Amino acid sequence: MKFIDEATIEVIAGKGGNGSASFRREKFIPMGGPDGGDGGRGGSIWAVADRNLNTLIDFRYTRVFRAQHGENGRGSDCYGKGGEDLTLRVPVGTVFHDAETDAVLADLAADGQKALIAKGGRGGLGNLHFKSSTNRAPRQCTPGEPGEQRELRLELKILADVGLLGMPNAGKSTFIRSVSAARPKVADYPFTTLHPNLGVVRVDNNRSFVVADIPGLIEGAAEGAGLGHQFLRHLARTRLLLHLVDLAPFDPETDPVREARAIVEELRKYDEDLYRRPRWLVLNKLDLIPEEERQQRVADFLAAFEWQGPVFAISAIKGEGCQPLVQAIMNYLDEQRRTAEEASS
Repeated sequence: MKFIDEATIEVIAGKGGNGSASFRREKFIPMGGPDGGDGGRGGSIWAVADRNLNTLIDFRYTRVFRAQHGENGRGSDCYGKGGEDLTLRVPVGTVFHDAETDAVLADLAADGQKALIAKGGRGGLGNLHFKSSTNRAPRQCTPGEPGEQRELRLELKILADVGLLGMPNAGKSTFIRSVSAARPKVADYPFTTLHPNLGVVRVDNNRSFVVADIPGLIEGAAEGAGLGHQFLRHLARTRLLLHLVDLAPFDPETDPVREARAIVEELRKYDEDLYRRPRWLVLNKLDLIPEEERQQRVADFLAAFEWQGPVFAISAIKGEGCQPLVQAIMNYLDEQRRTAEEASS
């Protein structure tokens, strides 16, 4: 299925039914009085997060969603039937923006979470409501109110614990294949990954985490170059970022330190909060460096890059160093969960 993470739709809630102006007319009851019922309310439009969905493709081809109108009121105190609500099922992590104001109307970050995105109109009042001691034969009634109508922009931010950052061909897809059951496309040319991929990393029977792999960033991504900037939103919910660096680039003119700095700068330009997110450095493709030179190559890179945080040296294609990294990530996430639970209790 094609991965779609953006869509623009129009939602139109149902109009309320009109109230009725009617009078009771029965044999031998000459002054029956008003008996006009109210109109039914219009149907509302709801959005529900569904963990079984992973793309917004259903909203790419169907753009307009209408809820049912309420029925008009009738005589004999008959109230109109309310319009049926319309429910839109979306992937977990979908954010609804008002297309005009860009205000966030709903952020469905949990399975089963529900939000009202367009409220149906109220039904009109029948003349039954207008009778009084001075107005025994009211002929007034009110029309139903229109339902809310708005244009919405849907944005999917996938849920993952760990996000992968790096230049094209840094080995992100190879890494996710090595540590999880995910099988993203891998090739010896850049921009192999064209859409985000998720992989579940199982450390043991009861401990696991989710890794998100997005298309590689290039310098100038914040200004629209390349593909990666379109998918940086998928890292917004992650708790840890892994910055993968190709320590043995195919082109000898390529400077790994310069490329690593470019990624950090693009992250800062895109989102300051994402830039401050905990980030670990992962130096990849050690298998392409002679064993006796690896330690010195890593030390030279760290000295030039001036990195003070956690660092791991791995070979994703051979799995070397991946398990210690996975264990460290799992321990970090467990500690974060414990801290969050203690803070909330």
